[in-house]
Amino acid sequence: MAAADVQMLAGETSPDAAEPAAPAPEERTMIHTNEAAEATTDKAQALFSDFNARTKAAMEKSAKGVEEMTDFAKGNVEALVEASRIAAKGLETIGHDAADFGRRNFENATATMKTLASVKSPTEFFKLQSDFFRSAFDSFVAETSKNTEAMLKLAGDAAQPLSNRVAIATDKFKVVGA
Repeated sequence: MAAADVQMLAGETSPDAAEPAAPAPEERTMIHTNEAAEATTDKAQALFSDFNARTKAAMEKSAKGVEEMTDFAKGNVEALVEASRIAAKGLETIGHDAADFGRRNFENATATMKTLASVKSPTEFFKLQSDFFRSAFDSFVAETSKNTEAMLKLAGDAAQPLSNRVAIATDKFKVVGA
């Protein structure tokens, strides 16, 4: 045993006993390794915390995007339904007008036939027949012109809800592209 060890056992203190002993090299390595492990753990926790925050933000943004797309699609369907409703109502009106035109022409033709049956000369017959055909042709041209205008107006009216949706889509794409 060394003299210092004997003094320690006897209760005597040495002048070096007041100073703490320096850690052994093995202890220094363990302390340094523990500090490195704690630093790595802290960095990993910070990294995962940042990753979680970014993932949460991305998920919220995706959910908002899906919600906007759903609303946009719903608006498209509503516009299509509105356009179909306008087209159906317009076609119904045009159909009623066509039926009216047919009824009037039939009545006019019936009246003309009665008049033609009562004529007394061939000259009068051909004159009445010529007047009837001219009148029928003029009526047909006028009705065709009226129907063409009505169809063009109907096409414009029915396309308006869809045009509005295209304008909204264009605005959305401009915002996304900017």
